[in-house]
Amino acid sequence: MRFKKSVAVIAIAVAPMAYGQDAKDWEGEAELGVLMTSGNTEETNINGRLGLVHEVESWRNLADFSSNYSESENDNGEDQTTAEKYKAAVETNYKFTENQYWFLRGAYEKDRFSGYDFESTATTGYGNRVWQRSERSFLDLSAGAGYRYNKLEELNDEGDDVEKEAIARLAAQFNYALSENALFSQKLSTEIGLDENNVISQSETAIRANIVGNLSMKAAYRVKHVSDAPADADSTDTEAALSLLYGF
Repeated sequence: MRFKKSVAVIAIAVAPMAYGQDAKDWEGEAELGVLMTSGNTEETNINGRLGLVHEVESWRNLADFSSNYSESENDNGEDQTTAEKYKAAVETNYKFTENQYWFLRGAYEKDRFSGYDFESTATTGYGNRVWQRSERSFLDLSAGAGYRYNKLEELNDEGDDVEKEAIARLAAQFNYALSENALFSQKLSTEIGLDENNVISQSETAIRANIVGNLSMKAAYRVKHVSDAPADADSTDTEAALSLLYGF
């Protein structure tokens, strides 16, 4: 039942994206990174992502789905999963001026090693494209409020297996075209619990370079910090990825 509630929260955010939109107006990018080693160290790392963008005069819709899986050989020669994560985020923006917009966002994350069974949020608020030099170079800032519903794998100190509270959300996205074939991007977000004061912050620093046609190489470094992490879970989680990206 609680899982269904989380799915419903995201569905609310998805609904405006599907209404009256023509598929030909969508753009996207598919990303895949695979690393396999053998010999002294047996290890497999796979990360994938699908990003979609739809933009017309008054609306901008975004969807992002990603996964990360890693396994390595333990001392007994057995394969052991070391990372398994799935994330989905959808957002719709209503642009009431050229640069200002209202946003509605839903997000869901399931990380096997985070101490959470799942994490989900729904937020809404105000955003502003405070700077833009070209279609590829811009700075977006947004602020809003919403609700967090996280399911814990184990009971916390209060004997609860869920975290649910109102949150404030602050976010920024900076894209800068280094050249016609290279792009730097920085994404930052923080969600502040207004009841338990748990702060969850995330960052992604990435650079991509075009190889040929619609195919690019992307290097990214991601950090997630949870100020009040579940028991036996690290407060900070980092991830470095190198992948191929195809735009369509």
